Amino acid sequence: MNKFLCCTLVLLDISVKWSIQDISPPKYLHYDPGASRQVMCNQCPPGSYVKQHCTASSPTVCAPCPDQYYAEDWNSNDECQYCSAVCKELQYIKQECTSTQDRVCECIEGWYLELEFCLKHTECPPGFGVAQPGTPESDTVCKRCPEGFFSNETSSKAVCQKHTNCSALGFKTALKGNAVRDNICQENTDTSPQKCGIDVTLCEEAMFRFAVPTHLTPNWLNTLADNLPGTKISTENIERIKQRHSSQEQTFQVLKLWKQQNKEQDTVKKIIQDIDLCENSVLKHLGQPNLTFEHLNTLMASLPGKKVGKEDIERTMKLCQHAEQVLKLLNLWRIKNGDQDTIKGLMYGLKHLKTYHFPKRIIQSLKKVIKFLHRFPMYRLYQKLFLEMVGNQLKSVKVRCV
Repeated sequence: MNKFLCCTLVLLDISVKWSIQDISPPKYLHYDPGASRQVMCNQCPPGSYVKQHCTASSPTVCAPCPDQYYAEDWNSNDECQYCSAVCKELQYIKQECTSTQDRVCECIEGWYLELEFCLKHTECPPGFGVAQPGTPESDTVCKRCPEGFFSNETSSKAVCQKHTNCSALGFKTALKGNAVRDNICQENTDTSPQKCGIDVTLCEEAMFRFAVPTHLTPNWLNTLADNLPGTKISTENIERIKQRHSSQEQTFQVLKLWKQQNKEQDTVKKIIQDIDLCENSVLKHLGQPNLTFEHLNTLMASLPGKKVGKEDIERTMKLCQHAEQVLKLLNLWRIKNGDQDTIKGLMYGLKHLKTYHFPKRIIQSLKKVIKFLHRFPMYRLYQKLFLEMVGNQLKSVKVRCV
């Protein structure tokens, strides 16, 4: 009874809407045996069928479609159509069968319909971005990244990204990007002692990272910048560092910029001299004269995260002396991976180098470098900078952070 009442109300609603629009129902011809002639009958609205044709003296009688049957349009049919659509593998029911439409199936997320089968959306390779995302009915459209844009991943969703504008951030372009790699930026200074563009050495990185508290308070970066001696870091540079780097990386970047701005100050010169002594020890271990392209490529492949490509390795071998090549490539790896900890990356890589039959002498040299940078000299440099130069105020802030 309820079902009949519901269907009756649906038909009444359709009838009311039709009369409001002041449009007559579509007609069809039907032969009336009683009158022995053709008569013009009203069709039945969507969701119903002709239960009894009209006669010369009576109108068309419509009835609602039964369960699992439907009628999409106005019609003169003696029965409704059966809901026959069956969702196949990798499809789901987007719209269940109703009295006015068949069941609607759609491919699941990441797939599209092609000749009644769901196929996985095409993934655009590096150097290509998504020009038109895939839909349940169409595949992904890929387009080569234009000049000034890049994509370094295989994805069905990622678009080409614009190359970082190094100059707008106050840096210079250390390595120009291409279709598969972003620009690599470094400090904009012409006084760097590194001949092949190493912005931060392993010794500087180890000493700076040693100073970063385990848990940072919101005001740590401002307190550090205010208490460092010499030329102060501008508010604009501090804000730029906050925007570009994670909280753990911000201290490292502030110290790097502070060192560049205060190279000529006597208090800073002594720190730089100590760092130079550290760097000379590192070069003794890493300055291997006979490292081939294959050696360097294998070393870079062993590091986690985004890889330093063959083009970068070839460029480094041209620009840098033998003693600087490993340092430069490690520097590029750190920048490419969001300024990740180089020493931790090396420790990870050493676990895998043995499987590549990598020369043992080079592995031993890398182990010595890691051991050296974790020894007492790094703590001594930290003491000179943070305890002697900055003073007890910053020391107490750091203790509270830890």
